[in-house]
Amino acid sequence: MNTALNLVSAPDPVLAHRAQEDALISQALDLLDRRYFQRGEVLITPVDAAAYLKLRLAPYQHEVFALLCLDSQHRVLSFDELFSGSIDGASVYPREVVIKALEHNAAAVIFSHNHPSGCSEPSVADRVLTTRLTEVLALIEVRVLDHIIVGAGTPLSLAEYGWI
Repeated sequence: MNTALNLVSAPDPVLAHRAQEDALISQALDLLDRRYFQRGEVLITPVDAAAYLKLRLAPYQHEVFALLCLDSQHRVLSFDELFSGSIDGASVYPREVVIKALEHNAAAVIFSHNHPSGCSEPSVADRVLTTRLTEVLALIEVRVLDHIIVGAGTPLSLAEYGWI
């Protein structure tokens, strides 16, 4: 008569429960990463930013000023249309720009607005506004990378002209 012991034992319920918890914790960590660290597109060059912004601002028949907030790796955090105006101008309030940059914890920003006339050349007011906003945002350590004007053809980058 063979009396060999069966050495295979049933799985430990405590270990099985712990494995299920570990799997749930792993899923929760993945969700947290997606929620808090997933960013949008990476915009490295003015050409990248111009294409991104033209798609969003070209359709408007009135002037729209927008703020593109970026993290320290130049990944898009948000695109906010902050101010709307008439066919040839919009009032822009620096306080609201600062609030939005802080709300998104932006490391850098790109300003943009459209010229419904189609002419992308910056006005004197556009350049003065860019300088003023750059100075204000420097106080809260947010870098201004560019101000892109969307019109017919290729959008104009103030940074490419050395105006930022």
